[in-house]
Amino acid sequence: MDEPRHVSVLLNECIENLNIKPDGIYLDGTLGLGGHSYQIASRLEGGRLICIDRDETAIERAGKRLAPFGDKVTFVHGNFSDAAEILDSLGIDAVDGMLFDLGVSSPQLDETQRGFSYLHDAPLDMRMDASDSLTAYEVVNSWDENRLNRILWDYGEERYARRITAAILSARAKKPIESTLELVEIIKSAMPAAALREKQHPAKRSFQAIRIAVNDELGAIQRMMDTAPDKLKKGGRLCVISFHSLEDRIIKTGIAARENGCTCPREAPICTCGFVQTLKSVSRKPILPSAEETERNPRARSAKLRVAERV
Repeated sequence: MDEPRHVSVLLNECIENLNIKPDGIYLDGTLGLGGHSYQIASRLEGGRLICIDRDETAIERAGKRLAPFGDKVTFVHGNFSDAAEILDSLGIDAVDGMLFDLGVSSPQLDETQRGFSYLHDAPLDMRMDASDSLTAYEVVNSWDENRLNRILWDYGEERYARRITAAILSARAKKPIESTLELVEIIKSAMPAAALREKQHPAKRSFQAIRIAVNDELGAIQRMMDTAPDKLKKGGRLCVISFHSLEDRIIKTGIAARENGCTCPREAPICTCGFVQTLKSVSRKPILPSAEETERNPRARSAKLRVAERV
């Protein structure tokens, strides 16, 4: 069987902004198929790269791709939200750069048995880490009305959240909702005809919301932003790629809190609140993919890269 193909988003921009030192220590907190990691490792001479992923299949595949770099690369099955703790467990006090690509990898979307796709039939799963207990099946079939409506509205920004929630509750009262395409038909049945004619697939926002809930993605990003930057060396770079406004907001707010978190009145002659700046933005606006990249890889369209430096 052919290995799945995956195009790393904003690859050149990430490598450029990481300012890779040949003898440096770097962390790729979202390994995926290893596209970013390969480029980092290929620039190391005596340095070290720590690769983390929740998906053991991803680690296995990327491990083959990164095998030529030998012991320069260390693989860890874990959540990127625990990056600081993982570095502690490896005896690493600080690193020269960190990269987090928060997108769902193409294989996870394309491999039907994972249940991420609304285009193919599969069991309702959507777990990035197969050892986790919570699945999309449980979310869809057991979460109450308020909780379901909240995730569809907040995580999916789905304007028909209440109608879709009602349709899910009605369907599951008759029998459990077991497959992705079964859920797609329920979602479509709740939407007006005009919404079904939109360019975007009618189930896209709902599937995004359920996936985020299953994997606690926003909580993981918040925990990462709260702790991981403390493991950067002075001058070390933090690069984070997001694909959704909710993700980007957490990253932007997290950087700002470490850059401009002083709560003293503007007229105060000196800071007395105890704030110590730990990050500074490398660019005020996020870095976006070029027109050439989005044409080559449509999944890059919504990507935003934010870069900050440890001070």
